[in-house]
Amino acid sequence: MKQSILLDGPKFQITIQRLCRQLIENHGDFSNAVVIGIQPRGTFLARRIVKELERMIEKPILVGDLDITFYRDDFRTKGNAGPLLANSTNINFIVEGKDVIFIDDVLWTGRTIRAAMDAVQAFGRARSIELLVLVDRRFSRQIPIQPDYIGIQVDSIDSQKVIVNWKESDDQDSIILVTEKKPLGND
Repeated sequence: MKQSILLDGPKFQITIQRLCRQLIENHGDFSNAVVIGIQPRGTFLARRIVKELERMIEKPILVGDLDITFYRDDFRTKGNAGPLLANSTNINFIVEGKDVIFIDDVLWTGRTIRAAMDAVQAFGRARSIELLVLVDRRFSRQIPIQPDYIGIQVDSIDSQKVIVNWKESDDQDSIILVTEKKPLGND
């Protein structure tokens, strides 16, 4: 297995700050915008983004966590590992007429975001929905969804994995591309 570090250390934090500046450019003081982290790992990025935004604009921002488990079109086919365990949704505000900013760590097929658009409707009809991702795996879409804000773009194949590590859960901030080495043989 080969691992390549795509982003870590100070560049990781600089990327988050750049994304925050782009959000401020489009949403000003966030008086009509809310941030929703998509469970499970988009919530780490959402918390980081909101913390940095609040430091920059000196105003609280509405933030929530959205579980999309049972809105996915493939949740019944996720293997035979027993009952499916959902994460929690924690949104204590209405999105009616608001600009919703979905945040996730990696955009791959687009299915998670499609499910999030369905799930958020339980909290009202948003005026608009935008997507911020730390990693955009550009050439893997199965659904026509594109991010509005991108930390980094990665051109990867389906057999590769993009792993985002967070200080809060993994003791470090980094983005790693993992490639399975194929055994050499007589092809």
